[in-house]
Amino acid sequence: MTMPMKLKIDDQGHAVIENGMPVYIHDDGRESPFDANATVAKITQLNAEAKTHRVAKEEALEQLKVFEGLDPAAARKALETFQNLDSKQLIDAGEVQRVKDEAKTAFQQQLEQVEAKYKPVVEERDGLADKLTDMTIGYAFSGSKFIADNLAVPAPMVRATFGSHFKVEDGRVVGYDANGQRIFSRQNPGEIADLDEALSTIVASYPFRDQIVKGSGASGGGAGGSGGAGGAKTANRQQFEGMDPNAQRAFLKDGGKVTD
Repeated sequence: MTMPMKLKIDDQGHAVIENGMPVYIHDDGRESPFDANATVAKITQLNAEAKTHRVAKEEALEQLKVFEGLDPAAARKALETFQNLDSKQLIDAGEVQRVKDEAKTAFQQQLEQVEAKYKPVVEERDGLADKLTDMTIGYAFSGSKFIADNLAVPAPMVRATFGSHFKVEDGRVVGYDANGQRIFSRQNPGEIADLDEALSTIVASYPFRDQIVKGSGASGGGAGGSGGAGGAKTANRQQFEGMDPNAQRAFLKDGGKVTD
């Protein structure tokens, strides 16, 4: 392994200077001054050359993209076929349709190869996008002031029930009503409603609204109020069966109990 050069030091501990340049000792004992200006100029030159080569390579690759996936042998054979047969001969021989079919088949095969090649990348991208969407919506529900101030059930249960109404678009959480239409703000006409306003609109039309809104006199929102051992939330059978499956699972996981 090559040892790094060492700066030559005199008896007083000062760097030895020769012609205005510090002297370095190579691993073989040879001494030579280090020309910093020349070195910087050389690095600049090499960087410029590297950039030129990189740009030329990128331009060449971009030009070659139009030929990506083509089979050179098949393309050459097709050219030879059309060079050797004029249009009339092709029509007389009934070859036009055959040639079209072969070209279509070859293109379809190439398309399938390209799709197969990039399928793992697309799947990974879509998987990451789904995770990001899930985390974004989950964070929005967990920080919802509307849920904290107005609903008698925890945010995870609210999300389990109403999360399907929300999507992430252009980096923001957007709510949709039961008809699949975006929910627009009443406070800011013409703008998309934020999560809290959209959620309040959705809850207002929820059939079991009185069971999940605080101060409604119900036993606590589809997930029950407080009661039972240790203050666990409870819901009667009718309330429990009125929840969607996700809300039921969240209710039971949260320690909720169903009463007859």
